Amino acid sequence: MVSPTLINTVLAKAIEVATHSWEYGTVSEAILEWRNASLSIWDHPFPNNNIPTLNLDKVPALTYVKPFIRTDNVTLVDGDGAAGDPASLGIPALLIGKSQPSYYSAAIRQANHLLTAVPRWSNGAISHREAYPELWADFIYMVPPFLAYYGVASNDVGLLKAAANQCKLYRDVLVTNSGLWLHIVGNHTKDLALWSTGNGWAAAGMSRVLAAMKNSQYSHQTAAEQTLLEDMVKAILNGAIKLDVDESGLLRNYLDNATWFGEISGTSILAATAFRMAILSPGKFGKAYTDWAKKKMDVVDGKIDKGTGIVAPAINPLNWHDMTPYTSGSPEGQSFVVLLHAAYRDWEEAKKSKRN
Repeated sequence: MVSPTLINTVLAKAIEVATHSWEYGTVSEAILEWRNASLSIWDHPFPNNNIPTLNLDKVPALTYVKPFIRTDNVTLVDGDGAAGDPASLGIPALLIGKSQPSYYSAAIRQANHLLTAVPRWSNGAISHREAYPELWADFIYMVPPFLAYYGVASNDVGLLKAAANQCKLYRDVLVTNSGLWLHIVGNHTKDLALWSTGNGWAAAGMSRVLAAMKNSQYSHQTAAEQTLLEDMVKAILNGAIKLDVDESGLLRNYLDNATWFGEISGTSILAATAFRMAILSPGKFGKAYTDWAKKKMDVVDGKIDKGTGIVAPAINPLNWHDMTPYTSGSPEGQSFVVLLHAAYRDWEEAKKSKRN
């Protein structure tokens, strides 16, 4: 088991190398879960059925991400053509906005833009791209958790349910017989394959929507949606575990393709999700899932450079077809390792609480 100090080094590298919208959002989430777990979606995120008013100086995740959030635009950050990625800053914007209202207004504009202006797939799924309908598995980590959180904050159970429905609509298009999802379906960019990180984005995003529902005043009203989310996450994890056959002990970049190397990004976020689901839904995600996640974490931990904090090999975060292992620090990969350790810590604490 590696030390918290080493995970802090992994996180510092994530902060250093992040340069894109979704990276800022994911790094911010990693900081929040690691350093202020009680404020995360997994703990008690809605005191008195609302989001908390915080002293920003005491929440490193918010001081980190605040400079990247725009309050003068329809989206929270430049998404480089992506409609979904800027929403990864939505929850931080809402939290900052409790004490600085311009950020709250910016988050509302971002939500309204997604719901009313972004193109949609034929089944009603909101596009991940601004200019044309296109579905990316990545979207599920960026948009539905934000819409769910905003739904609770605005006392809108319909929006909370809509967040889960967007997950279902994406699933309906991207899912394969294995339970795993294709990466991208559309007429411009296509990636009709089982990208491990894409499946991680999807499973982790759905687990965050589930947590928002379970930890809100609408838990009973969203029981059907919670069951659906649990089943969709379980199908992805089952598919990944079945294809966990690489001699490296890591999941392959493309899960069912033996020409690819095992890499740390998809492995870490899927293992993190297994721990989170074991806390949220222990009846459905028992020892088989946590034993698997622990094995994956042990392998990942062996890939951490103790000097630099870089975890490798990762997939090139800007080119998932690049067969050269990425060894300079993937912003999302580094963040996923931190999320994995935060999830493991919280799972261990949940076990202790049950024993006591």
